[in-house]
Amino acid sequence: MQEEVQMVLDICRERMELALAHLDKELVHIRAGKASPRMLDTVHVIYYGSMVPIAQVSNISTPDARTIVVQPWEKTMIHPIEKAIINSNLGFNPDNNGEIIRINVPAPTEQRRKDMVKTVNKEGEIAKVSLRSARKDTNDSLKKMLKDGLSEDLEKDAEEEVQNMTNDFSKKIDKMLDDKNVEILTI
Repeated sequence: MQEEVQMVLDICRERMELALAHLDKELVHIRAGKASPRMLDTVHVIYYGSMVPIAQVSNISTPDARTIVVQPWEKTMIHPIEKAIINSNLGFNPDNNGEIIRINVPAPTEQRRKDMVKTVNKEGEIAKVSLRSARKDTNDSLKKMLKDGLSEDLEKDAEEEVQNMTNDFSKKIDKMLDDKNVEILTI
């Protein structure tokens, strides 16, 4: 029975880690006005008949806080990359000089910053709902195991561990949200 309890706890931890990873991925896409190569993670380009991430056909760097530079490894890829960036709905206006693509990341307005903070907090709440869902499903599994012969002490200890896990992951989410909000509100 002990192994089954540990397996249920491991599944719960895995689900909570996935919620955290998903939040991290979503927060990257919320532009804080500071240029980052990860802003282009969702951009894919056609390369020899396959859709590949832009990072697999070019070097992406940020020479300063407001500029992203994309340098294709093959000069023939400059126009497909530029087109992919324009079509990505990221709101970027790339500047192609024939060898590299420069993207200026504009500083967001005050209202846009407030909207981004709301979006960040909304994403954080979605992640916390995922944590609570994982906790509930795990506790339900433990209660079912209690009916199937698990000792009450083991069940209570496991429930306490699940609550501690939930609290730890919730603190991590709060820290991620605070960091992102500071990044957004810092001019």
